[in-house]
Amino acid sequence: QVQLVESGGGLVQAGGSLALSCAASGNIFSIRSMAWYRQAPGKQRELVAVITSGTSTNYADSVKGRFTISRDNAKNTVYLQMNSLKPEDTAVYYCNAVLRRNYGSAWSNYWGQGTQVTVSS
Repeated sequence: QVQLVESGGGLVQAGGSLALSCAASGNIFSIRSMAWYRQAPGKQRELVAVITSGTSTNYADSVKGRFTISRDNAKNTVYLQMNSLKPEDTAVYYCNAVLRRNYGSAWSNYWGQGTQVTVSS
């Protein structure tokens, strides 16, 4: 069994900051990448940022320069530092990991339960 547990969401005023974290636990052999997605009401889930097992990162254009993704491989944990938040950043943020549970097994997607981020104007 694999679990992704997120923390750190909440309510913040525009221009403020929030930090999210997500810890993966359970039967994990290797994690290829970890990412944050978000879904606003009435919209599709979208990629916010992704980080590979090394240091390669990629960001949505809408958050470049404001959000920073980082990862602690020893703790199987990914972080998202969000600065200069805007009302349009309001969404449920989901943690994602692409991992395999055993040597030779297929890479699979796992998701956290989501954490609400609300930015007031």
